[in-house]
Amino acid sequence: MSAIELTAWLFGGYAVALLLIAYCIDLLAKRAHTANEGLQNRGFVYHDDHDAWLCPEDQWLWPQSFDPENRVMRYRGSPTVCNSCPVKDSCTSSDDGRELGRIVDAWPASESARFHRGIACAVSVLAVVFPVVALFTVENWTSQVMLLVATLAIAVAGLPLWSHLRHTPVDPEGVLFKSLDENLEDRELAIETIERRRTSYASDRRPAADVGVPLVLGQTRYASERREADENA
Repeated sequence: MSAIELTAWLFGGYAVALLLIAYCIDLLAKRAHTANEGLQNRGFVYHDDHDAWLCPEDQWLWPQSFDPENRVMRYRGSPTVCNSCPVKDSCTSSDDGRELGRIVDAWPASESARFHRGIACAVSVLAVVFPVVALFTVENWTSQVMLLVATLAIAVAGLPLWSHLRHTPVDPEGVLFKSLDENLEDRELAIETIERRRTSYASDRRPAADVGVPLVLGQTRYASERREADENA
C-alpha cells in the first residue's frame, strides 16, 4: 500500500482548520451579539409572558414601538415613575422614561447575524474546495481516497451552518405589537380562563346564588312535609 503523500496531509489539514475557523467566526459573533444585548439591559429582566421588562426597582417597561429597519422592539418606562425614581441619575438621563431595546429575531435571523453567518458559510465552502483541488495534484490512490473522505466529512460537518441559516429567515411580516392596555387585557382573560378550568365539575363553576336557591327550597319542602305528617298523626 502506497503511503499518503505530504501534499494530501497538508491540504486535508488546511481544510479542517478552515472548518474550525468558520465555526469560531459564527460562535464569536453570536457571543458578541449576546454580550452587547446583555450589557445594554443589565439589571433588567425580560418577562416573555408579559412582553415587558422589569427594572431593578420593580417597575415595568412596556412595548412602545417597533423598529422594522433594525428589527428591534422598543420598551419604555413611565416618565412619572422614572423621574421620581431614587436611582434615576445612574439609570437614564432622559425625562421621558428609561428605554430598552430587544432584538426580536432569533440568531441568525437579524441582518448583522446573517452577515457573520454568511462569512462562516463562505469559509466552510473554502474548506471543501481545498481537498477537492488537492485530488488533482496527488498521484497515488491512497492519497486520493483520503482527500475524498476528508471532503465528504468536512461537507457534512459544515452542513448545519447552511441548514440553520436557511431555516431562520428574516420575518417579512414584522412582529406582533401590543400596547400596555392590550397586555393587561390579555392577562385578565388568561386569569379568567384559568379560573374556569379550575375544576371539571359544573357545580363548582355555577354562581353561588344558583346553588343556594334549590337547597333552600328543598329544606322548606321537607319541613312542611314533616309538619303535615305530625298533624295527621
